Amino acid sequence: MDAGSVRADDLLMLLAVARTGRYTAAAQLRGVDHTTVARRIAALEEALGGRLVAQSGRGWELTTLGAHAAETAGRIEAAMSQLAAGGVEPDPVSGVVRMSATDGFSAYIAAPAIASLRERHPDLVVEVVAAQRRAALHRPGLDLEVVVGQPQTSRGTTVELGSYALGMYASRSYLERHGRPRDLDELQTHGLVYFVDAMLQVEALDLPRRVVPRMRDGVTSTNVLVQVEATRAGAGIGMLPCFVADRHADLERLLPETMTERLPYWMVVRADSMRIPAVVALADALREQTARSKAMLDGVG
Repeated sequence: MDAGSVRADDLLMLLAVARTGRYTAAAQLRGVDHTTVARRIAALEEALGGRLVAQSGRGWELTTLGAHAAETAGRIEAAMSQLAAGGVEPDPVSGVVRMSATDGFSAYIAAPAIASLRERHPDLVVEVVAAQRRAALHRPGLDLEVVVGQPQTSRGTTVELGSYALGMYASRSYLERHGRPRDLDELQTHGLVYFVDAMLQVEALDLPRRVVPRMRDGVTSTNVLVQVEATRAGAGIGMLPCFVADRHADLERLLPETMTERLPYWMVVRADSMRIPAVVALADALREQTARSKAMLDGVG
C-alpha cells in the first residue's frame, strides 16, 4: 500500500460510487464520464493495495477495505464543506438521500415526514421511488427501502414500522348499478380491482386470489392510487388500503368481517448508509411519522 499516492479526489469518487451503486450515476454526480470513474477507482485500488468495490447483479458494492476508504472520504467531504462555509460547521443532515416505498406509504407517510424534516434541514434532498416490491439490500442508488412484509435478509438494519389494514371497497354508484354483495359467493360475481397478478412480488398481498379465487379481474395496476381511482370510477370492487380508500366519501367498505387483512411495513437501511447522518435522520422521521399515523393505518381515523 502506498498511502502517499492516495488522492483526495479519488476518495471522493469512491464515495460517489458507494452512494449511487453505479459508475454512470457516480460520473454524473462528479461531473465526469464513467471511464474516468473507472480509472480513478483503479488508481485508488492500486494505491491502497486491494479491491474497493465488487460488482454484483445489484451494482457496485463496497468491500471491507472500500468501506474504510469511503468512511475516510466522508470525513474529507465534511471538512471541505466546512471550509466552503467559511469555517461554520455545516448541517450534517444535508445532501441527497434516495429511498423506495410503496405508493400509499410514499404519499401519506413519507411525504409529510420529509416535509417536516426539510423544515429543520433545508439542504436535505430526498428522492422517493414509489414501488411495490421485495426488499433488496444494495439495490443500486438506494439508501433505504420501505416494503410490505418482513424482509428475508440478514444484512443491513431492518425495522418493523407498523402495520396497515386492507379491505374491499366499491363506489356508491357501482353498488346502485350492480347490487351490494352480501357474502363471499356474491362477491365473486363482481370484477376485482387490484394488483397485476403476474407482477405481484409480495406474497402477503394475494388475499383476494386466496379467499375469492373465482373473482375475475376487472382493472389491475401496479399502482395503488390507480386502483383507488378505478374503484371510484366504478370499474369493479377494489381490495384497497383502508388509509387510502377511507379518504373518499364515495367509497363504501364491504364485508369487513371476512375481507380484512393486516400487513406490516418494514424499513430496510443499507449498512453503509447508516453512517450518513441524513439517512439516519430520514429513517427516524419515517418511524416517528408511522407511529403518529397508527389510527389512520388501522383504518379507524
